[in-house]
Amino acid sequence: MNILSIQSSVAYGHAGNSSAVFPLQRLGHEVWPVFTVHFSNHTGYGAWRGPVFAPDTVADVITGIEERGVLGEADAVLSGYMGADAIADVILDAVARVKAANPDAIYCADPVMGDVGRGFFVQPGIPEMMRDKIVPAADILTPNQFELDYLTGSEVRTVEELLAAADALRAKGPRTVLVTSVQTDQTPADSVQMAVVTGDGAWIVTTPLLPIYLTGGGDATAAIFLAHALTETPEVALGRTADAMFAIAQATHDSGARELQIVAAQDQIVAPERTFEVTRLR
Repeated sequence: MNILSIQSSVAYGHAGNSSAVFPLQRLGHEVWPVFTVHFSNHTGYGAWRGPVFAPDTVADVITGIEERGVLGEADAVLSGYMGADAIADVILDAVARVKAANPDAIYCADPVMGDVGRGFFVQPGIPEMMRDKIVPAADILTPNQFELDYLTGSEVRTVEELLAAADALRAKGPRTVLVTSVQTDQTPADSVQMAVVTGDGAWIVTTPLLPIYLTGGGDATAAIFLAHALTETPEVALGRTADAMFAIAQATHDSGARELQIVAAQDQIVAPERTFEVTRLR
């Protein structure tokens, strides 16, 4: 499978395409990475260097790919953090061009906006842009629970509310909604959950909650889920994503490193030693 991944990039560590591309490749997919920025490191350090690429520059790279006559060979487009409306328009134009060349191609969007405890960490106007532009265009959407609440105007506290919010989001466009960082009144202590909701059903998986914050973890999660969703059923894709992400989290925790240990955990991205049960919710 061929995936056009339009995201940020960092030289040191893992975020954006620097978090997504290697897992996709390790899982056997060809990736065409297009960078929206190229920074020395992710912004969580508080200081970084490097350029933000103008929307015209990003669009020019995509046009160059199109001129090779290969957009019809793209099976999916993947996007994550967006810093401005103009980049969103470039990405949506790329999605339209890919789908014109290959109507079976899908668009997977990670609507990066914020998280529980941190609130919104994007510029004003970006959440509304995600809600109004990206959500209707996406086939697969991968919000965390905080982002799900915003996009649907809900406040998820129960499994029933989780399903209702995911259904409300699916009614806006996406066929498949993967919700990460799920915490409801039924989530076991010291655990975190991930759920996928489609028109055919809903499933949830529970993994141990490790005492670390994974910058770039959402980027890797969206990529790994897309990699499996292209060839597997949603519930299988959910389980394999949870297994791989726990392996990455465990390797990162055990190393004491600040950056995701994607390379160290690469074999477990493909064949995790520990697997978790996926439960059908409906």
